[in-house]
Amino acid sequence: MLKILFSPAEGKKTGGKESKKELFASSGARESILNEYNTIVNSANEDAIKELFGFKKFSDCKPYIDDIFNLPLMCAIERYNGVAYEYLNFNSLDSGQKEYLKSNTIIFSNLYGPLLGGDIIANYKVKQGNNIGKFIPDKFYKERFSYQLDLYLNSCDILDLRAGYYEKFYEIKKPHTTLKFLKDEKVVSHWAKAYRGLVLRAVAQKGINSMKEFMTLEIEGLSIKEIKVVKNKTEIVYTIIDS
Repeated sequence: MLKILFSPAEGKKTGGKESKKELFASSGARESILNEYNTIVNSANEDAIKELFGFKKFSDCKPYIDDIFNLPLMCAIERYNGVAYEYLNFNSLDSGQKEYLKSNTIIFSNLYGPLLGGDIIANYKVKQGNNIGKFIPDKFYKERFSYQLDLYLNSCDILDLRAGYYEKFYEIKKPHTTLKFLKDEKVVSHWAKAYRGLVLRAVAQKGINSMKEFMTLEIEGLSIKEIKVVKNKTEIVYTIIDS
């Protein structure tokens, strides 16, 4: 089976109608960081709240000030709505493709840590790279969840579509594949998010179950330029084709 590692997004949809259920590799460790977040958000300490959310004006914080344990819930793969998720366009996929993403995508959240796409989460706000009180999310989740991820991914092929920052949450210890995108021979940075979303969409549409199948996948707007193998990492370099 193929598992795809993916990044979250700063932007998120509000609302949700899902019922609470146990999250991936559920443990008291995650509860401790969620409790810390909730304490800060409801502390009335405006400076601490602004710092956590990454806002300069407290008025921008107000939509996120609530008890996270009583907020409406939504699947993680639906909750996020940044560039990558806009290009994934989850809601336009059919039911089978949606279930594929819920089961086979692992998203590394700044608050919740590693989540399956189908895990149910609340709307929250943590600026990338910020601490949550005494917790440093990337270090915290790497220490607490790497063993569970090693076990979970042991017999799977891995396509790592994470942005560089989220590699800090989990170091892959087995053979895996990453992607790089070139435009006019230059590495694409910001818009790489869009192409990661397009790749994830194509993988779901075809129900790709292995890296062998992925290597035969034609992705609109992309052409393989070269493939590099260094130790346990295979890097596929794509050239972006003008439409």
